[in-house]
Amino acid sequence: MLRMTGLLAGAALALALALPAAAQSPVKIGLITTLSGPGGYLGEDVRDAFTLAIEQEGGKLGGVPVQLLVEDDGLKPGQAKQVAEKFIKSEKAKILTGIIFSNVAVATVPDVLDGGAFYISPNAGPSNFAGKDCNENYFVASWQNDSLHEAAGQQATTLGYKKMAILAPNYQAGKDALAGFKRMYKGEVVAEIYTKLDQTDFSAELAQIRAAKPDAVFQFHPGSIPMVVAAPSLDNRILEAVGSAGLGIRLSSHWNTDFDNASNKQFVDAFQKKYNRVPTFYAGQGYDTALLIASALKATGGKVEDAAAFRAALRKADFPAVRGAFKFGNNQHPIQDWYALSVVKGDGDKLSLKTTSKILTNHGDVYAKDCKLSW
Repeated sequence: MLRMTGLLAGAALALALALPAAAQSPVKIGLITTLSGPGGYLGEDVRDAFTLAIEQEGGKLGGVPVQLLVEDDGLKPGQAKQVAEKFIKSEKAKILTGIIFSNVAVATVPDVLDGGAFYISPNAGPSNFAGKDCNENYFVASWQNDSLHEAAGQQATTLGYKKMAILAPNYQAGKDALAGFKRMYKGEVVAEIYTKLDQTDFSAELAQIRAAKPDAVFQFHPGSIPMVVAAPSLDNRILEAVGSAGLGIRLSSHWNTDFDNASNKQFVDAFQKKYNRVPTFYAGQGYDTALLIASALKATGGKVEDAAAFRAALRKADFPAVRGAFKFGNNQHPIQDWYALSVVKGDGDKLSLKTTSKILTNHGDVYAKDCKLSW
């Protein structure tokens, strides 16, 4: 009897060893983004670039199978919070990303972190979470809001503008925008104007600007018609709509389609072939976010539940960013270069954004000094 039991046990073990290993369950990634309304194309570019990165690996990131869950927040903080709760509690997602607008991020990210998940931002980088309220599971792969506009302030100073009118929507990113611009601009701000987030008629504000008689205007309105701008107010989609009125406009950005590195060249080419449009910097950020997550999944074998290991892998930022140089500061926000771009005519008089010079090198943000994360 004992011999028979032993034989059966041995046969069972041999059979188990002969069976193929169970397929690894895909890591769920929840992407909450704005896909409707005037700013819907911003989220569309993030989603499409993120999806492209997954497709290029045959349904994986970093060699690990992933399942991308996508939902529209409608630019509504309450809606985003509900989606985040569903992703974390029902879908058991441990990685969330995708939010475009800072007011949505401010309302949603704390719930994500309290739910034990990682949040990795492909766009919004509000000052709230960059300083003393930084969090070990919160990473920003785009920029800290202020630093984006600090580059524009430096560019305005370099261009020699002595008097500037500045305006932005009255929400967190708008406040960060004007604070960042003023931090680096050395001239006089003759008009500081806040508008509504969803405003489309700027006739009253234009009257204020004319009365102030500035040398130039700095404006931050994501997805809107540009004046003198940082990157969110003049991307390739806006340029296509504005046409010849955009010729000669100068802007600042951390990325452009003409960046001469292998990762960027293949990304721009693949994105245009798949989607038949030129990627915006939102797409570049979405792609870099996917590559960042891929690097951490590869390093940990997809074991996101080992939060310490996954966090350490993210901090290394060991991926070929399409923007080129990229690393994290101690507050897990980017340290990166910023460039001057201008609108020029190309083949067949088609307008494009051309990189002309570097504005800032290895630029971080002013809030990092207040972040007490220990690496």
